[in-house]
Amino acid sequence: MNAASALRTLSRPQLKRSPILPFLVPSLARLTTLKTPQATITTSSLPPSTEPQPEALKTPSSAKRRRPLSNEQREFLDSALRVNQAGELAATLIYTAQTPPLARAHPSLLPLMQHMYAQEAGHFSTFNALLAKHRIRPTALTPVWTAAASFLGWSTALLGREAAMACTEAVETEIGGHYNGQVRVLLAWMKEMEEKGEEVGEEVRELVETLKRIRDEELEHLDTAVEGGAKTAEGYELLTGVIRGGCRGAIWLSERV
Repeated sequence: MNAASALRTLSRPQLKRSPILPFLVPSLARLTTLKTPQATITTSSLPPSTEPQPEALKTPSSAKRRRPLSNEQREFLDSALRVNQAGELAATLIYTAQTPPLARAHPSLLPLMQHMYAQEAGHFSTFNALLAKHRIRPTALTPVWTAAASFLGWSTALLGREAAMACTEAVETEIGGHYNGQVRVLLAWMKEMEEKGEEVGEEVRELVETLKRIRDEELEHLDTAVEGGAKTAEGYELLTGVIRGGCRGAIWLSERV
């Protein structure tokens, strides 16, 4: 059982077409204070999900009293959505930079790169919409992450297919764990609301389902990278260690700036 199937609880709706960088996806061209707890993700070794399953995920809310989110909860959501938007921007830029050199050297990789890019572009559009809807500002470090992600994608592609796959494995390991932590926090909120006889709002339920879907798609990328030879990359331990450390630092900063 791989990581995606072990954690998957929701079916995947078809991605909406994205207008971002259509030249990479020809078929889509008409395309804090609070810190998220990290839930460790590995490939092909996770037990079945032990996430709590609040009843509100299964049935619509009844006519219960609704308690507004606390300031602490609002700060958590602002921070989480801001980080998620920055992370998905970085992912699209990594694949944008990796695709041309990899496709030239390994033409058979082009459909895979287009597929993963299209999913990341869909994630990015989702979080852009959520930031606009809830009037959450993007991280002030967007220009920094833009340059860093583009350089990371370009440099790992030049090192070869295995290094590019190791980059994907490292990034998705950190991002998958980050999303998993957010899902667990929201499920804990929902469980607490239910126990107090409070209504769980539709937006909270939808956000949990969205995060689960995106998390599972990121974990598919992780498994794909491992199957594609990530662990055979030269200097694998050093390369993935540096990338994962950079991801953790970027998450920490984007939560706060």
